[in-house]
Amino acid sequence: MSAPEAPWHPRRQHRIRRSRPRRRLLAVLGIAFGFVLSGMLGAGLYFSPAIAAAFQDFGRTIHHQPTSARSPAARGVPAAAPASIATSTSAFTVLLLGSDNDAKFPSDAVLTQSMILARVDPVTKQVTMVSIPRDLNVPLSTGGTDKIDKAYQYGGVDAAINTVEQDFNVHVDHYAWIGLLGLVRLIDQVGGVDVVASNPVLDDFYPKDLTGSNPYDFERVAVLPGPQHMGGLQALQYVRSRHDDLRSDFGRSVRQQQVLLALRAKAKLLGVADLPDIANAMSSQFTTDLSLAQVGELLPIAGNVSLSNVQQVVLLPPYTSSQTIGDQEVLVPNWSLILPLVHKYFPQR
Repeated sequence: MSAPEAPWHPRRQHRIRRSRPRRRLLAVLGIAFGFVLSGMLGAGLYFSPAIAAAFQDFGRTIHHQPTSARSPAARGVPAAAPASIATSTSAFTVLLLGSDNDAKFPSDAVLTQSMILARVDPVTKQVTMVSIPRDLNVPLSTGGTDKIDKAYQYGGVDAAINTVEQDFNVHVDHYAWIGLLGLVRLIDQVGGVDVVASNPVLDDFYPKDLTGSNPYDFERVAVLPGPQHMGGLQALQYVRSRHDDLRSDFGRSVRQQQVLLALRAKAKLLGVADLPDIANAMSSQFTTDLSLAQVGELLPIAGNVSLSNVQQVVLLPPYTSSQTIGDQEVLVPNWSLILPLVHKYFPQR
């Protein structure tokens, strides 16, 4: 596996906001869930009623904003009819979204704590993952300029996709969204993941929103460096925390990609008998535009991808810089550097 493209420079830590802790989430693992399911679907057709009952959110339609029109009123153009992934020789892109959808948020007003733009080439077996910082200050497809994580809050999946397309000048073919509990349940259901923790996680102000009665409580968590077998909650702690990490959100982005690849590796160890339990565990915690048939075609592709063919990109300085705008700390993009980097791997829209 190649190292992240951008160089790392130390930067000051973000201020700890005790009144409203900044909840962190990996939650970018929606497509890895597709990898887990896909190898079992073909041999387990008799399980399809259980799958249909557990998952109501496959086959969603993406409404792309036309390239020539950037206003919210111009939205509403559906994506082309889904094509077979198995028979296609063209590379495709997937936007992976993850949200903290716990009790602190209305169900229709969550942020995307994690965004990863991935490109898969079935012919060359190359995969590229670009982590988009949640604090990136950009023009939103819904209007105005704000942190990119608010696009989903203001306009759902379509707004998140259209914002990425217009700002990065790329086309998004598919998306997958996963919630906080969905990630924990999925990792637990597959028996945990094996990760070599790249740096320790020590956090005295980790949100205790899954294990306590008060979603605004804190707890102390620690993940030591080195090889680790992680259950769902520990994996979430590893990728969600950023306190005491000198790389702040950038450190989280690296850890998110680590766990994503570790979860992908578990797909090869599962059998068709695991499918109903996985489906039930993920119920109401996962949405995608991919059909069940398309999800079923992903595992053979994933199984043929060597980790050495996975390119990981994190938009570290000088691609971004930390600034305070108004009353919030944001990351300001250096588009003159970001766009050539992204278009090196992702064709322009």
